[in-house]
Amino acid sequence: MFTEEPTPQAAPHIRTFHPRRGRIGAARAEVLGRLWPRRGYDITADGPGFDAAALFGRQAPLVLEVGCGMGEATAAMAAADPGRDYLGADVHTPGLANLLLLAERGGLTNLRAARGDAVELLRDLMKPGSLDAVHVFFPDPWPKAKHHKRRIIRPDVVSLIRERLRPGGALRCATDWAPYAEQMLDTLTADPGLSNAHGGFAPRPADRPVTKFERRALAAGRQIFDLEFTRI
Repeated sequence: MFTEEPTPQAAPHIRTFHPRRGRIGAARAEVLGRLWPRRGYDITADGPGFDAAALFGRQAPLVLEVGCGMGEATAAMAAADPGRDYLGADVHTPGLANLLLLAERGGLTNLRAARGDAVELLRDLMKPGSLDAVHVFFPDPWPKAKHHKRRIIRPDVVSLIRERLRPGGALRCATDWAPYAEQMLDTLTADPGLSNAHGGFAPRPADRPVTKFERRALAAGRQIFDLEFTRI
């Protein structure tokens, strides 16, 4: 377990996600049972430090996708970027099983899955400067004011993400919830170790695939906001 001082820490009891349940179909269950021992990683706060080279079988720049959902976007980005390794982290086991299924079908050797709380992974198991990029696409907006403390883009978690990025590494975010987008921009701008790559909201990146979730948001008339900040 890594210890360092004094990085601001997220309170362990404040979850940034809803616990999710879902049924796993036969194909995904078979893939999960067969591939998880080699391509899956269970996040345990008091476990040994995260070893990317052991999990991926090589040394390469690492991208962490926080909240990878069903994995379609993560798999597409990994397929288009074979020089970097992608780790999709989520608490939704059916989605992680689908991610591994997509990786197998696509022959993607640079894609792995992590099950559990991504904040614990960052805080307790990853070394400073070990990430090339962190993606936080369409996180739960927690729209009620009393739940804003659960948003993942908040000062303590942003500081933690920044410390895990290498100098020049990128934190990329996207949301369809306008009030959250403004808070994201303010929070990221206030971090002294991050620089806004575009001076405000970013143009939509061509390499971020359009997901079903994003299509539904656009169909409902909601604007998509992208941000990109780099570690100074």
